[in-house]
Amino acid sequence: MSVIVQKFGGTSVADSKKILAAARKAIRAYNEGHQVVMVVSAMGKNTDKLIALAKEITKDPPSREMDMLLSTGEQVSVALMAMAIQQFGYKAVSMTGAQIGIKTDDAHTKARIKSISTDRMRAALDDGNIVIAAGFQGVDDDFNITTLGRGGSDTTAVALAAVLNAESCEIYTDVDGVYTTDPRIVPEARRVKQISYDEMLEMASLGAGVMHSRSIEFAKNFNVPVHVRASYSDEPGTMIVSAPESESRAVCGAAIVKDEVRLTVRGVPDRPGSAQMIFQAIAARRIVMDMIVQNIGTEGKAEISFTIPKIELSATLKALEEVKRGSNEAYETLSYDDHLSKISIVGHGMVHQVGVAEKMFLALGEKNINIQMISTSTIKISVLVDQDVAQEALRTIHAAFELEKVPEDMAQELRLAETTDEQKIHMIHRLQQLEELLIDKVELDENQARITLPEVPNTPGMSAKIFRRIMEENVVVDMIVQSQGEGLQTKLSFTVPCESVEKAYHVASCVAREFQIPEPKMSPAVAKISLSGTGMRSHTTVASRMLKRLAEAQINIEMINTSEVCFSVVVAAEKGKEAMAILQEEFKHSLE
Repeated sequence: MSVIVQKFGGTSVADSKKILAAARKAIRAYNEGHQVVMVVSAMGKNTDKLIALAKEITKDPPSREMDMLLSTGEQVSVALMAMAIQQFGYKAVSMTGAQIGIKTDDAHTKARIKSISTDRMRAALDDGNIVIAAGFQGVDDDFNITTLGRGGSDTTAVALAAVLNAESCEIYTDVDGVYTTDPRIVPEARRVKQISYDEMLEMASLGAGVMHSRSIEFAKNFNVPVHVRASYSDEPGTMIVSAPESESRAVCGAAIVKDEVRLTVRGVPDRPGSAQMIFQAIAARRIVMDMIVQNIGTEGKAEISFTIPKIELSATLKALEEVKRGSNEAYETLSYDDHLSKISIVGHGMVHQVGVAEKMFLALGEKNINIQMISTSTIKISVLVDQDVAQEALRTIHAAFELEKVPEDMAQELRLAETTDEQKIHMIHRLQQLEELLIDKVELDENQARITLPEVPNTPGMSAKIFRRIMEENVVVDMIVQSQGEGLQTKLSFTVPCESVEKAYHVASCVAREFQIPEPKMSPAVAKISLSGTGMRSHTTVASRMLKRLAEAQINIEMINTSEVCFSVVVAAEKGKEAMAILQEEFKHSLE
């Protein structure tokens, strides 16, 4: 008999009427012949109320006791849900995270799942029960209650679907699916029929609040179809699976992170190991850095810019202050801007289509919206803009890529990729790892060259002008990094195929002369090493581990680019093979 996991968020169980409605959905699936596991969140705003209550007692509540407190919200929900199902004449049993058998590490308030025992759940299911599982929680090896952090109930649901080999995981929420962008900001936003795991991973990390990225990591690792749908209707919703909605469209969605902080550390010694101290201190606090940009150094000094959620600013500043106290030469100055928003586009089609970045930059330039930072990856382009124009920027790029239109090649039937025997073996192996970092591959690209414009005017449309001219020369651009410079200047670096570097350099030189800025710098050959996988950014130590191992080998990093599914670094051409071998060794236990 097939298993279906259904997850109901806080708004879907906010009162008795909604609890009874959710119970009916579970009973319907049960009557259709499925074994049903329900995962429920705390009712409505109950978690927020508990947090506020703790703050009334102490400004800095201990994390262990916060987990003890917050876990009670889900216990209320599961008990009431079990009562509702029994009221309708069906068997149900409620279970806490500990009773389910969810073992986690001991990182209170941000715990990761280590293992899940299915014996008790399967016994209850086989006995005809609908199992009601408390989301968001587990226990560590010492039986302390732990919570999984933001989106924890989503993570619980997809994890249970993975270990139970469920047919699907249905996420019931207060929206009827995944949209091309936030429909509250862009009324023309379209609900997508399906979206790939990688695209959803990027969208989730970029502020699409429908799903949390850790739950999508589980879904991708175990090939669990995730069905996002409304709790208030029977609309078809959106399927999150291995294949995208469209094979031909470059961009599937746009996202906004409204409260983003950019920190810029200047005067970092441009030598191996300098950046690693910074990243290690931040990673130790489990702070997730998003747009990490290290640009080519000048005069023996480099600068590093990265973004964090605004709520992590205080902890990040403390970490950087400790680095400075530990070594006065770690960096010269530190600055931050907390009035920024991040606008991103995502899509599998970027891999094989040119001109996507240029189109994005041009659209923003035409609206006189200034780009303050750029970071690209294989399926994502992110820019930082002033918070005051962020919503206009989102509407602009949504319109530029015509995301409101249904793709012409959208299949009428659900696209599902076949699971090979080799992949099934990997999935069985992953059951022993669950939330461990998983690296799909480490790749070396030795056919790259780098162009750097050290002082680009920080004015709207400048990036568009530069890349439009490069596109006119039929030059394919790979990595793009724009970091905050001094005053009204920014530093712009990008990589191109080696055979196109002369054309790209010529264009950059013409731009430099036109705007009376310093001549570009060129490296006719560099090496790019990329790590691809899941958990790349949510495992906060990935960047520091990379930097540490390369520093120990005296390999200096010239550029860094990050995304939810890929980390890339650029090093000197002659160091490429050595760097790849070092990273393969460092992450060998995470490689499939």
